[in-house]
Amino acid sequence: QVQLVESGGGLVQSGGSLRLSCGASRSIFSIFAVSWYRQAPGKQRELVAIITSDGSTTYADSVKGRFTISRDNAKNTVYLQMNSLKPEDTAVYYCKATPGGTWGQGTQVTVSS
Repeated sequence: QVQLVESGGGLVQSGGSLRLSCGASRSIFSIFAVSWYRQAPGKQRELVAIITSDGSTTYADSVKGRFTISRDNAKNTVYLQMNSLKPEDTAVYYCKATPGGTWGQGTQVTVSS
């Protein structure tokens, strides 16, 4: 199993930016894809972005053009740069490795209007 740790959440005003980090304890990104998910209160967890082992990226339509997923192999970290944040982006954000990853605690992102 692969356990990742999320960090970087916080409170930001609408239109602001945050960068989330997803850290691994060892070098895994050449083998595993990493996905960012989010879950807002009362809603199902949804996929936000994916970066595959070869570096390809995919985004949910709701975040295209605003969010960027990237990784730093030397730091064993995947990032989610979030710009032009909206109140509807408020959620707990999780990262997960595929295959075999487990859910972490997540990091709370709150966007005020």
